[in-house]
Amino acid sequence: MTTIAVVTAGLSQPSSTRLLADKLAAAVSVALPDVKIEVIELRDLAVDVTKNMLTGFPSPALRAAIDTVTTADGLIAVTPVFTASYSGLFKSFFDVLDQKVLDGKPVLIGATGGTERHSLVLDFALRPLFAYLRAEPVATAVYAASSDWASPGDLDKRASRAGRELASRLSSEEGTAAAPESGFVPFEELLRAGE
Repeated sequence: MTTIAVVTAGLSQPSSTRLLADKLAAAVSVALPDVKIEVIELRDLAVDVTKNMLTGFPSPALRAAIDTVTTADGLIAVTPVFTASYSGLFKSFFDVLDQKVLDGKPVLIGATGGTERHSLVLDFALRPLFAYLRAEPVATAVYAASSDWASPGDLDKRASRAGRELASRLSSEEGTAAAPESGFVPFEELLRAGE
């Protein structure tokens, strides 16, 4: 079964960040019915994340969250916008992960904020963060401003498109893993074989 970890960094309860995360997870579930969704609410782990940054040792709850992200086939990551970027809690969580755990992992990114003018956070903060972590964000990222919740038709369309993209990436990776080898040997492997 395909597993998706959903990391949401909303601070209030309920939060629009969690609502967007749930909407994106539902969109993936429609496109990929046999999927297990595991949600990580970072607000519940804020103290644990801080202690881990200070000591280098995760609590059992934080260790479980890290393991969920590490073992998931895909990731949905949603943050509120603070001062034109992702929240400190969101960044701190990804700071405590081993740098290699997201290598090649498909990611659907999302953000929430008060106005539409903060939507550039997707391309100027979140994409660079996940590029640094060597994750692979899908083409469509989803930003939800406060006005999107009053009339969510367009937001639903964007979420559906992004969900289909993540589901497609996960489906194609399953097919690739099961496909027979083509006989193609990457250049790097040829170099190593000659050593």
